[in-house]
Amino acid sequence: MSRRSSRPRGSAPAPAAPRRITPDSPCPCGLPATCAACCGRFLTGVTAAPTCEALMRSRYTAFVLRDVPHLLRTWHPDTRPPSLDLDPAQRWTGLDILDTTDGSAFHTTGTVTFRAHFTAGGRAGSLHERSRFVRHEGAWVYATADFAD
Repeated sequence: MSRRSSRPRGSAPAPAAPRRITPDSPCPCGLPATCAACCGRFLTGVTAAPTCEALMRSRYTAFVLRDVPHLLRTWHPDTRPPSLDLDPAQRWTGLDILDTTDGSAFHTTGTVTFRAHFTAGGRAGSLHERSRFVRHEGAWVYATADFAD
């Protein structure tokens, strides 16, 4: 997920609080594991994601938790913005992985096509994206994306 959230001008709805996620909570990425055992270990920066799908899931979890340092750290330096301004009224509510190509320990590139669901301003929406990942200095990083809708 790469779009920088933009807020409409004028009176904005009250910011949605980030979901309270503990290490023992189910992981926001949707896999059947606790956050600590799943994406949480990648958010700390101590462990690198072994596949581009694992990195995509950790980046989704970072959007849920508004973990900007993880998002910037896992973005290729050639395409990474200097900062991110996440919309405080947006709440990410679910992730569907639709397709993956390559992106394992044996590859240098890979893609993940997904649909990420959210609410913003009291309305439900989704982001349908095909993200491209590359290895940079030995680790998977997000490079670019095509938006399907």
